[in-house]
Amino acid sequence: MIQIEDVHKHFGPLHVLKGVSLSVEKGEVLSMIGGSGSGKSTMLMCINGLEAIEKGRISVDGVEVHAKSTDINRLRRKIGIVFQQWNAFPHLTVLENVMLAPRKVLRKSRHEAEEIAIEQLRHVGLGEKLKSFPSRLSGGQQQRMAIARALAMSPDYMLFDEVTSALDPQLVGEVLDTLRMLSHEGMTMIVVTHEMRFAREVSDRVAFFCKGQIHELGTPDQIFESPERPETIDFLRSAI
Repeated sequence: MIQIEDVHKHFGPLHVLKGVSLSVEKGEVLSMIGGSGSGKSTMLMCINGLEAIEKGRISVDGVEVHAKSTDINRLRRKIGIVFQQWNAFPHLTVLENVMLAPRKVLRKSRHEAEEIAIEQLRHVGLGEKLKSFPSRLSGGQQQRMAIARALAMSPDYMLFDEVTSALDPQLVGEVLDTLRMLSHEGMTMIVVTHEMRFAREVSDRVAFFCKGQIHELGTPDQIFESPERPETIDFLRSAI
C-alpha cells in the first residue's frame, strides 16, 4: 500500500502541501480533484520521489520513499507515472520508445523488451502502430503510448497526472477508456483529474484538495452527492 503521513512541501515561501495524510490500498483507484494549485500534482511527484518533502513520511509497501537509505530508482520500478505531456523520443518508433526502459533499466534482452513492448502496446490498442513514429500519432494515441511505456516496467502502482488535459475533447474518451480498463484489471491507481464524470464512475475514493490540504475524502457518492465542506460544494458547482 501507499502510506502518506503529515506531508509538508514548500516551493520557496509557498507552502504547497500542508500536512497531507492518506493511504491507498492495493487494487484501489483514488482520484484527486481540486482547483489548479491545490497541491494534487505535487503530491504525485512526492509519492514518486521526484520532489523532496520537508516534513512527514511517504512509504510504498513499507519502504520509505525519501529515506537516504532507499534506492529510489529501484523503488520507482514499482511506481509508474504518466504526465500531461508524453515526452516521447521523436527519432524512435512507438515500439522502440516502449522498449527503451525495459532494456536500459530492467536489463532485458532486445527480444524480451520487444515482446513486453508489443504486449503492452496491444493492451492499450496500439498494436497496429508499432512501426509508426510519435509524430504520426494523434494526441490520444501518444498518451496511450506513454501509458504502455509505463506499464512495460510492470509497476504495482500507476500515477496519472492530468493525462487528458492537453488533449482535444474528442480524444479524451480513448485515454479514459484505457484507464477504465486498467481499473477493471485491478491496477492500483492515483489519478489527478478534472474529468469529474470519470472520477465518479471509476474511483473507489475521491480526495478533494484545496489550498494544499485534503478538505474532503470519501466515496464518489459521498463527494458528489453529499459533499460536506463549503469548499467542495463550490468547486463541484464550477466543475460539473
